[in-house]
Amino acid sequence: MKVIRAKSAGFCFGVERAIDIAMKCTEDGTRKVYTDGPLIHNRQMMERLQNSGILEIGDYKSEMGIGEDLRIKGASKDDVLVFRAHGVSPKRRDYLKSLGLKCKDATCRDVGKIAGVIKLHANKGYTTVIVGDPNHPEVIGLLGYADGRGYVVKSKEDIDKLPPLSGDICMVSQSTMFTDDFNEMAEYFKSKYPNTDVIDTICGATKERQKDVRVLAEKGAEAIVVIGGKHSANTVKLAIMARRTGLPCYHIETAAELDLQELKKFETIGVTAGASTPNFLIDEVCKALENA
Repeated sequence: MKVIRAKSAGFCFGVERAIDIAMKCTEDGTRKVYTDGPLIHNRQMMERLQNSGILEIGDYKSEMGIGEDLRIKGASKDDVLVFRAHGVSPKRRDYLKSLGLKCKDATCRDVGKIAGVIKLHANKGYTTVIVGDPNHPEVIGLLGYADGRGYVVKSKEDIDKLPPLSGDICMVSQSTMFTDDFNEMAEYFKSKYPNTDVIDTICGATKERQKDVRVLAEKGAEAIVVIGGKHSANTVKLAIMARRTGLPCYHIETAAELDLQELKKFETIGVTAGASTPNFLIDEVCKALENA
């Protein structure tokens, strides 16, 4: 069958940078590198990183709690602790630095920009409202910059449940949200709080991926395969975007999950992948489809 591969499929700059930082810190495997939670949201890539001496520790949802980790207790002073691509809160950052290891920051620059926007407005007394998933590590980290005056909303119902807000308000987005959904949420929020400063902080890579899903449909794809972690926010959103085109969508993590008998009924398949999906997984899927 014919396979159309989205131009934007695979690692974004932030993920590639985080992996590069962590790999360099291993100094060709001569020292261990620890990350506070998974460096990126892709199990297969994390397994490869682990084989290179990059070890996931901790619980990104907590402010404290990894000091009792035995691997941290047994770490050498030359080992390195890398801050994950999703970023951490200021309080979490200070705690991790207190563990006594060398630290390197692999926070995505786009996430760092959002943190800067929130911090700037918080310093001016603004209340911050983040449109996103309250359980996502990026959002958990960003909330820490709101100086105790931050809220997270995923839906209009969440907006309705907010306590009465007064004064100036800043609304931003998790970097991987849908543009249309964010704009709709912002419009609804401003109808209640006209004094809101709305700032579109969806990253360029996310917008490019969402656009490329529509391009796959326009180029004649009869179905779309989305490759990436089932726990990856941007990949899950890609699958939702693919379904919004009206085409059948198959969200898989590896080529082993392909139902080739099912897919053979299509002559042309569109393939895209999340920002944490390595090229070797995309290549395997495309090859399996082309040979079906």
